[in-house]
Formats: sequence, structure tokens, C-alpha cells
Amino acid sequence: MIKTLLKQIGEYKKDTIITPIFTVLEVVAELLVPFVIASLIDKGIEAGNLRNVYLYGALMIVLAFFGLAFGIQAGRFAASASAGFACNLRQSMFENIQTFSFSNIDKFSTAGLVTRMTTDVTNLQMAFQMCLRIALRAPLMLICSMVMCLLINARLSMIFLAAIVVLAAAVALIMSKAMKIFSHVFHRYDDLNASVQENISAIRVVKAFVREDYENEKFGKAATKLYELFVSAEKLQALNLPVMMFIVYGCIIAISWFGARFIVAGSMTTGNLTSLFTYVMTAFSSLMMLSMIFVMMTMSAASGKRIAEVLEEKADIIAPPKPLDRVRDGSIDFDHVTFSYRQGSGEETLSDIDLHIRSGETIGIIGGTGCGKSSLVSLISRLHDVTSGSVKVGGEDVRNYDLETLRNQVAVVLQKNVLFSGTVLDNLRWGKKIGSTEEYREACRMACANEFIEHLPKGYDAWVERGGANFSGGQKQRLCIARALLKKPKVLILDDSTSAVDTATDAKIREALQTVIPGTTKIIIAQRISSVQDADRILVLDNGRVSGFDTHENLLKTNSIYQEIYEAQTKGGGDFDHA
Repeated sequence: MIKTLLKQIGEYKKDTIITPIFTVLEVVAELLVPFVIASLIDKGIEAGNLRNVYLYGALMIVLAFFGLAFGIQAGRFAASASAGFACNLRQSMFENIQTFSFSNIDKFSTAGLVTRMTTDVTNLQMAFQMCLRIALRAPLMLICSMVMCLLINARLSMIFLAAIVVLAAAVALIMSKAMKIFSHVFHRYDDLNASVQENISAIRVVKAFVREDYENEKFGKAATKLYELFVSAEKLQALNLPVMMFIVYGCIIAISWFGARFIVAGSMTTGNLTSLFTYVMTAFSSLMMLSMIFVMMTMSAASGKRIAEVLEEKADIIAPPKPLDRVRDGSIDFDHVTFSYRQGSGEETLSDIDLHIRSGETIGIIGGTGCGKSSLVSLISRLHDVTSGSVKVGGEDVRNYDLETLRNQVAVVLQKNVLFSGTVLDNLRWGKKIGSTEEYREACRMACANEFIEHLPKGYDAWVERGGANFSGGQKQRLCIARALLKKPKVLILDDSTSAVDTATDAKIREALQTVIPGTTKIIIAQRISSVQDADRILVLDNGRVSGFDTHENLLKTNSIYQEIYEAQTKGGGDFDHA
């Protein structure tokens, strides 16, 4: 884990190295001040030597100035290194997530990935900055203060060392209990983020069913649990200060008592005792800072582990070492394909699928909910990999292609239509980054999207809200089809992508696809038989198996499932979702 995270320091190595150097110089300057104060008291004030007062006073000012300058530089470089480290972490995580297959994403959950890229990275950034400054400064100050105390008066320092041991044991006990609680906090952050994400993305459904109170209660439970965990940990942490102050004051009283006796006996000067007090307080403060670092390191260790899991995750679906970079044509072959979302579970989504589709054919797919329609077409663009058998496009196994090449030639309009914030034109450019105005307009005409785009106040420059919230379902579907057509693919898959448009518009889209791109293999998944009856062949799926694969006319004669769907839709006058 540590090695994975440290790689992300990248171009900020220089700042990371310079920060401890300035921190050490800052500590040296600060530690010399009490030593100079002792000389100022003994050789200047008590000796009545005004020249020494000015000399040691000036030296203190110089040390304070250098301490300030070194501290500023250490803080500046630490901020640059930690912010850069966090930036690299987020960038690397995001880039790796882009390579994930659906199964990789399901492993972490969307809310979990959001928490890792926000809360966890922020915790690690703070911990990294503390490591560069306080984690070096505190132990260095502690050790040097202890050494200086021993040099000033070894016998008195024994009181201080004994107090340090007691305080360290008390802090360790408190922190060990707090650490266990903090380790559970971040899993609760996932629950909280999941609740927020789900509620906001489905806010229309929440309001339509008047479920605001239920959602508030669900969120409240997640927030309360997080609150309780933090309060439990902070209660323990709050004991640090009173325990420390009790031990510190006890130590100071003991040192004052014995120190006064040493001064009276002549074995110690007033300046040395003053200096000793300063070093004792510095050492105790350093120990307290160390305890806070332990808490932060515990929190960041949990965050670091979660971040490293994402960085080290390998995508399930990758291109081979020497991938093919050209798709010959749009022919598709399923050779005895079996597919399961959870391999080894025994639950097969598709069983022994054996299909052969010629380039340029129009294929309709119909069947009941959960019969495997979407799963089948997802194998063509390699959104998932087969469990056994093979899927070929252009005569080559899809696993032999470069993923970008394959997915550019197999355009998919998914069941769930997604638009991104930006203009209509920005969304169309997902299909083709650079194209002429006429190309974009032609694709929209084919998808019947021009009918509403031209009536928008700004036309193709009209703003699209995140997820296309300001467009209807049918409008989003047509824009997504236009976006896919701009890729000029060899295979076009419409996964129930015209369900939200009226039958007349559906017919126009199918006619345009047939006449304008006749060489493209078209696969149309639909619930309405009217959307697929003109296809060259129609595939009927039933529980992940091929029930029939023929023309509309022949299926009406030979396939009972198709007959049932047809009769229900023609006689009932509505869509039919075969069970």
C-alpha cells in the first residue's frame, strides 16, 4: 500500500524533500532560543551586564527571525507537496476507474468510489502534510528538548523523563481505543454518500410518491451513526488534554521545588531553571502533537488502504498484448456462448447461444424481462466477457481487438439514456469530436432529433442539464441515437432505445436506418413487435436461451412465444412484457 501511494508524489518529490530540511532548520532555531535566554538571565540581567543583555537579546531576535523564515518556507513547500499529492491521487484513481469494467465498479459501488476520491483523499492529504512537518518536527523537538534538559541538569531531568513515560502510556491507551472507532468511520461515509446520491438522482420519483419523510429518516439514520462514531472517538481524544495538563503541572511543581533547592545550594542558576522549564513545556507539547499525529495517521491509514485498493485494482476486461486495430465488417457470430454475471455461482444469464448474423442485416430481439436481451448485446462490444464460447465481430474474437477500436465500430445506445451537462452539440460530439455542422444535422435528422432541436431557443447550442434532466425521455433517446450514428459504426445496437418515442417516430427512425446506412449491421431490442417485424430476422429469447430466430412471418407460424406476444399486442392494443 505505502509503495502504491508514494508513487503518486510524482513531480512533487522536490517539495517533499525540501520541506523536512526547512523543518529541521526551524526546530534548531527554536531550540537555541531557551539556551540564549539562560545566558541572557545569567550573564546579562543577574550579572548587571547591559552589553550582554543587548548581545543576547539581538541573538534571540535573529534566531526568532530565522525560525519564522524557515517555518514559512516549510509550510509553503508542505502545502505544495500535499496538495500536489492529493491531485495526483485523484487523477490516477479517476484514470484507473475509466478502465474498469462493470464488475470492477460493482465491487466498490459508486458511492464508495466517490468517498474514496473526496473524503479519503482529503484525509490522506492532511496526513501527508502533517508527516512532512509535524511528524518530523514533534519527535525532533521532543528528543532535542530531552537532551537539552539532561545537559542542563541530569538529576532534575529524571522527574521530567518519568512524567514523559507516564504521559506516553496514558496517551497510547487513549489513542488505541480511539483508533478502533475511527477505522469504522469511513464505511459509514459510504452509506451516507449512497443515501445522498440515490435520493438526488431519483428526486422526481421521491416527490411523485411523497417519500420525502422516508428518505429523510433513512439519511438521518446514516448521519446519526456517523455522528455517534465521531462523538465516541472524540470523547476519548478529549481526555488527552486534561491528562496532559495534570501530569505537566505535577512535573512543573516537582521541578520548581527541587530546582529552587538546587539554586539555593548554588548547584544551578536561575537562567538554567528557566531554560529547563521552557524545554520541559516544549517536550510535553511535542508529545501531545505526536498523539494527534497518531490519530490522524490511523484515520489516514484506513483512507490510504481504500485508495490503494482502487489504484491497484486491475480491470477485468483488457486488450491483448498485440490487439487488432481494424474491424473488417459487421458480421457477428455467437459460438455456443454461455454467460454469467457471477462466475462459479451456477446462475447462467445466457446458455448455449449459437447465432450467426451477416454484415448489414437488421436483427430484432424480443423477449420477456430478464431473458438476457441486454446481456446478449453487451457481449458484442465487450462490456462483459463470455463465461464460455466466443463472440466474433468481423470474423475475429472480440477479445482479440483493441477495446477502443472495437467500441468505435460497435455503437451501443444503452437502455438507460445518459446525457452530460453541456450543449446539445457537446453531447453530439461524443459520437464525433470534430465534424461539420451538416454531419451533426444529418445524424439528428436520421434520429428524428432535429424535430425538437430546431424549436429550442438556442438550437444546437441549447444547454443540457446533468443527465438530460431538462429533456423528455423520448428526446434523450433520439439524441443518444444521433450520437451513436455519428460514429458511423459497422454495428449499431439499439437496446430498447425507442421505447419512449411514439410509434410514428419509431417507424421514421427505422426507415432512416434502413435507407441511409444499409451496410451497417443493426440490432434492435424492443418490447413492441411493430419495432422489429420488418427486420431481416428476429431473435426470440426465453430465460437466456434461443427460442426462435427467423423472419416475422415464419415465427408467427412456428414460435409459440412470439405468437403469444403478437396476439397480446395486436388484440390488447398495448405493449406486452412476456413473463
